[in-house]
Amino acid sequence: MEEQQINHQVSADQDQIVDKKTLRRVFWRSFHLQGSFNYERMQALGYLYAMIPILLKLYPKKSDLAAALKRHLEFFNTTPAVSSFVMGISTAMEEKNAREKGVFDSSSINAIKVALMGPLAGIGDSFFWGTFRVIAAGIGISLASQGNILGAILFLVLYNIPHFFLRYKGTFWGYNQGTTLLSSLYEKGNMEKVSYCAGILGLIVIGAMTGTLVQFTTPLEISIQGATVNLQETLDQIMPNILPLGLTLLLFLMLKKGVKVNYIMIGIIAVGILGKWAGIL
Repeated sequence: MEEQQINHQVSADQDQIVDKKTLRRVFWRSFHLQGSFNYERMQALGYLYAMIPILLKLYPKKSDLAAALKRHLEFFNTTPAVSSFVMGISTAMEEKNAREKGVFDSSSINAIKVALMGPLAGIGDSFFWGTFRVIAAGIGISLASQGNILGAILFLVLYNIPHFFLRYKGTFWGYNQGTTLLSSLYEKGNMEKVSYCAGILGLIVIGAMTGTLVQFTTPLEISIQGATVNLQETLDQIMPNILPLGLTLLLFLMLKKGVKVNYIMIGIIAVGILGKWAGIL
């Protein structure tokens, strides 16, 4: 059905402001954010699915629509409850891009997404996973342990009231703030600077994720003239986490060379097993 819409939607007015009905469709679709979660691009497919009504409205030309669809397939991962805020900002930026083709830097759309996803994930995780869920579960469990069916119902209600409110309002806040911010930046001539800074921040976020999520060490020890040298300690003195960095760069190079992700995953598993057996990992 979506493919048919994409192929046949050719009547949207490029200058038309995104309306509330379309933004509400983004809100409802945001609940599918993790429906196609994968370990290559995390929530990218879900994010694109939520953005499709906006892109169909803004890009009647098939080539422009294809470029926009591809743009939102880039890596994305944040707390689902706050994701609609980023989608609202993306909507405002896509609208600006559709109106000012050739003037607006479309690469800044993903740069802003990447820059926002990390800080918002920290806030969202703290509030929703660390606070609201714990409080709602504590109240629900206290009732459920007494055999009261309201325990389960109350848990869902207490957690989802702030969740639904923030997700719904976030869609419109993101769009409205994004529109206002973009207008202000263009009037002052600062959009190029913001895009550049957002790109740097995005690279820092990805680098931090690499350093914290990629675990790759070696217990290998080398004996030299009676002295034992721990290879991992030596590498850490040269540069902490140099092995995870090297592994990440190697995998990135393989992806750039067109090696399939499944082959890379199988290779990592094989190297891990053989490395453990040989005592070097």
